[in-house]
Amino acid sequence: MRLVLDRPFLVVRAAGSGMEGTGDLLALRGDLCFPIEVKSTKANKLYLSGRTKVQYEAMVNEGERCHLMPLYAHRLKGVRGDSWRIFRVETSNLTGRLRQLEKWIPPFPKNRNGSNYLNWEDGMPLNQFVALLCSKAGSEAASLAGLTARAAPSIASSLPDTSTDAPQPAPLTTVLRARTQTNVLAELARRRSS
Repeated sequence: MRLVLDRPFLVVRAAGSGMEGTGDLLALRGDLCFPIEVKSTKANKLYLSGRTKVQYEAMVNEGERCHLMPLYAHRLKGVRGDSWRIFRVETSNLTGRLRQLEKWIPPFPKNRNGSNYLNWEDGMPLNQFVALLCSKAGSEAASLAGLTARAAPSIASSLPDTSTDAPQPAPLTTVLRARTQTNVLAELARRRSS
């Protein structure tokens, strides 16, 4: 839980909860926003039909329209420990951080007819979801520190160069290397502050 305290979300119960496409909750942070539909069942599986299917289709439409990744949080009643599983609603126009997260969060499984349904066992446990979103690995400070470390001069390999056909670039002088690193880091710091 410490991860959430370090990189918190503002979570708001959506006004008019149950309105098509809005979900029940809206989780907001500077780099992410998720509309979340919450479902709680006694059975492992929840087949979408009628109103629940219309809700799902509306979530897909809103995700496409607003370039968001809508989520479903499925709670299995009677389970000890982490009883929540997270699923993403598949949308085709994600960019940035949401595009990176898309590969980690499982989509809705499909039945043999190709219809979407919720299968609690196929979802991502809530604690893993929180760890994925709130880990320090994705924070700006860690990114800037990683860029700084990579910009530092690397130690030359001890293996001999066997490529004789390829032209060798001119070696960077110490002054030019320092100026290049300073310019890149200064530009990153300027972009981060604006």
